Amino acid sequence: MNLLETQHPRLRAVGSAIFGCFLVFATCALSTSLGLKLVQAQSTVPVSHAPNGWFMAGSKPANYQTGVDQAMVENGLPSAFLKSAVSATGGFGTLMQTISANDYAGKRVRLRAWVRSQDVSDWSGVWMRVDKGSTSVAFDNMQNRPIKGNQTWKTCDVVLDVPQDAISISFGILLTGTGEVWMNDATFEIVGNEVPTTGSASNQTRPANLKFTE
Repeated sequence: MNLLETQHPRLRAVGSAIFGCFLVFATCALSTSLGLKLVQAQSTVPVSHAPNGWFMAGSKPANYQTGVDQAMVENGLPSAFLKSAVSATGGFGTLMQTISANDYAGKRVRLRAWVRSQDVSDWSGVWMRVDKGSTSVAFDNMQNRPIKGNQTWKTCDVVLDVPQDAISISFGILLTGTGEVWMNDATFEIVGNEVPTTGSASNQTRPANLKFTE
């Protein structure tokens, strides 16, 4: 028989209550400590909220942030932003949409947007791609006329032909490397054939210029 069992019943009850309070206090302290550590860990994780109707993609989308910048106003409208969230991105991120090509089949379409950049280390561009199933049939991402470094607001156009059998059209803005870009007042519309295309079409059926003389 131990000492506690030899004590008066009331003393045993008091001892049990004190021990119980100690356990509760220790458990609460441990939970609070773990909770604080969890909050601190979560606060270092980038938070990204794509604008309604848009989504993030790319080779390294987790290394980028996006959202709506209400303070970056141009043409009386807020701007979407896309920026690096780490010091070395190791790829690219894009803010984009994908729509059905049904309403644009056999037409020429233009994506136009105002774009501004800050500290873009590699390059950025407005882009559009027309797909037929898993095959891209027209594409332009402005890589031959990229947005780099620090640039004030300018209009960027991407114009492509949509074949009759096209399935979908994807478009958006991409950022390769670090920095930040803003996109403002974007439009997507059918244009006439007097507006030249800006991208490449992948509808070639035969080899061309094999002798490099054309």
